[in-house]
Amino acid sequence: MPSQEWIRTSLRTPGILIFGMVLAPCGWILDLVATVAPNWRTIHGIPGTPTNEFIQQGIWDICRATETSQLGCGLQDTDYFNEQIIEVAQGLMVASLIVTLIGLAVAIPGVRCWRATPRWTLAGLGGMLIFLSGVMTLIPIAWYTHILEDIPVSNLSSDLRVGYCIILGYIGGIFEVLAGLVMFIGICRCCGGKNRGERTTYWDGCQCRWSGVQTPMTTASPA
Repeated sequence: MPSQEWIRTSLRTPGILIFGMVLAPCGWILDLVATVAPNWRTIHGIPGTPTNEFIQQGIWDICRATETSQLGCGLQDTDYFNEQIIEVAQGLMVASLIVTLIGLAVAIPGVRCWRATPRWTLAGLGGMLIFLSGVMTLIPIAWYTHILEDIPVSNLSSDLRVGYCIILGYIGGIFEVLAGLVMFIGICRCCGGKNRGERTTYWDGCQCRWSGVQTPMTTASPA
């Protein structure tokens, strides 16, 4: 009775792992910039200031800038930093950066590089952590965007605009969600093993490898 065996169709690292290991660090870098840069929201049209001058608000600092230069940081705004979204964003963004690094550290030994076959369970676990880190990024980014105009501002007539950190946060979070999801898919074999770059073979009792299709044997009739 032949037994079934899964073999690799190529010695190259599976495409889903390459995809995940490329997107995840890119997403981490974008999330790092979104976390530390003071540009989640910009305030234009401030009374008593030049028209090209505006205020940049982040989750750690507030700066005054123009289109070509930054004039100074460390501005104080107690009402802004006391908002719940700021505290939540600080915690989740930092936690997301840490979880992404942990996910990469778990996934790298499973990707294979120095092994004949990947450790799919390990790579899948790393992918799950990267996926969760992406979700942790998207939650504060989406929440901040939703209540952008509800966060206190000193002058109600000012023009509020989305900062570039929100854009980078969205892109970075989506990169991590996609990377983690694709890597996690490899934890189970589906589509006939194509997601892992595998195919089936059969072994007969003589340990002779067959192809996936069995053909009947014919014997010559005696003369």
